[in-house]
Amino acid sequence: MKLKHFLNLEWKKFFRSASFGKSIAINILMIFLALYFIGIFLLLGIALYPGLKKAFPEQDPFVIVNGLLFFYILADIVMRFFFQKLPVMSVKPLLPLPIKRSKVVNYVLRKSAFSFFNFLPLFAFVPFSIALLLNGYPTASVLIWLLAIIVGTLIVNFLNFIIESFASETELSFLPVIVFAGGLFALNYFDAISFTDLVSNGFMGIYNNPIFILIPILVLVGLYIVNFKQLKNKLYLDSSLKTKVTEVNASNMEWTKRFGDIAPFMQLDLKLLWRNKRSKSSIWLLLIGLLYGLFFYPNPVYADMPWFFAFVGIFVTGIFLMNFGQFIPAWDSGYYKLLMSQNIKYEQYLKSKFTLMALSVIILFVLSIPYVYFGWKILLAHFAAAIYNIGVNTHVIMYGGSFNRKKIDLNQRAAFNYQGTGAVQWLIGIPLMLLPLAIFGITYAIASFEIGCVVLTLLGIIGIVLHQKLMKFITQKYVDSKYKMIDAFSQD
Repeated sequence: MKLKHFLNLEWKKFFRSASFGKSIAINILMIFLALYFIGIFLLLGIALYPGLKKAFPEQDPFVIVNGLLFFYILADIVMRFFFQKLPVMSVKPLLPLPIKRSKVVNYVLRKSAFSFFNFLPLFAFVPFSIALLLNGYPTASVLIWLLAIIVGTLIVNFLNFIIESFASETELSFLPVIVFAGGLFALNYFDAISFTDLVSNGFMGIYNNPIFILIPILVLVGLYIVNFKQLKNKLYLDSSLKTKVTEVNASNMEWTKRFGDIAPFMQLDLKLLWRNKRSKSSIWLLLIGLLYGLFFYPNPVYADMPWFFAFVGIFVTGIFLMNFGQFIPAWDSGYYKLLMSQNIKYEQYLKSKFTLMALSVIILFVLSIPYVYFGWKILLAHFAAAIYNIGVNTHVIMYGGSFNRKKIDLNQRAAFNYQGTGAVQWLIGIPLMLLPLAIFGITYAIASFEIGCVVLTLLGIIGIVLHQKLMKFITQKYVDSKYKMIDAFSQD
């Protein structure tokens, strides 16, 4: 199978997907973001040489840039880990066909070389190289140096995939990259090993002796081979069926039975949260959300911005609500067809989700009470935010879930994982976060802080009072979208 056939298959997959319209919206947004970063890097590249020359007139800007390359590479590794994913196409349908696995693997790896992350640095380094040429630097040496930058970028590209392969085997998926990048930074910072000098001298050596360009090229080839072998070994139809056998610490969750007919669904959700990598990683994010206030409350700048307390309160008490709720019912996408074929009431299914989110808000509010150390207003804002989350945001996010059409792989990590993310997840943030902030800010400006808290609390109470009617409306929306969801979740 030739390259054009692979491209043709991906092209058809994109346009025939159930989430085609939403994918276009996301892609348009991503294009604007890409243009923004391209502009930033381009301006940086143009201003870099004259800016450094003006700031450090006695130093060579080229030497300064080489001295900063280690930190750039380190930042590139971290950013790629969280945002760049291996562009794996849906290869399972191809595996039974007479197509060599090596061709599929080569296509996937070579496609990664054309990632936006690999082109973005060129918008800074190419203008800088042109500035070097205009200022009398040797043409051949500058071009070799630029080639070394490109090769180095590709090295980071394939190194990232190796780090990700280790990360996929750990519970805390971000730990390998933190250990790797943090270790290098620490060794450099404490002068155990001066990576700043090593990288700088390496690129200067290539600039002075072009033959040394063979070293990074060989490293690149080696990393490509390692990635090729790793990916090829995983490219089997039954690779996803091979699971690590571990002893399960089972619990009958007797306490859930007090919730009546929704208990089985609550047990299913709790087991899903604790037993799968994607959902389990989400639980660790609760700690980050709970400590979110520490970024603001100790800061004297925010002491004079009490209207901002409501925003922090919404986030602190609603971190689980947002993280879990935005992917309803995609959490169950792997067996959604089976679930919908059972004789169950959809309202019970949704009510269990609501109960979990409401309980999480209450628990997180209780755990956030120590923030009263920074002032009683903060506790009051958190209380109002918690009531608002239970009465309003739970219903808003569940209604938004009726538009979900993207499947989730529960075996993938949660941190910076955009699988299952569509236009719904981006747009739902407006009513979840910005609307209560606007309501509180306006009432605070017109009346007072206390009145703002009262308004948020009243809105939450109204939502709680109207819960049954709202749930009937939301349930009907899910029922109407039932078969569209089944069709969308059935796609790879």
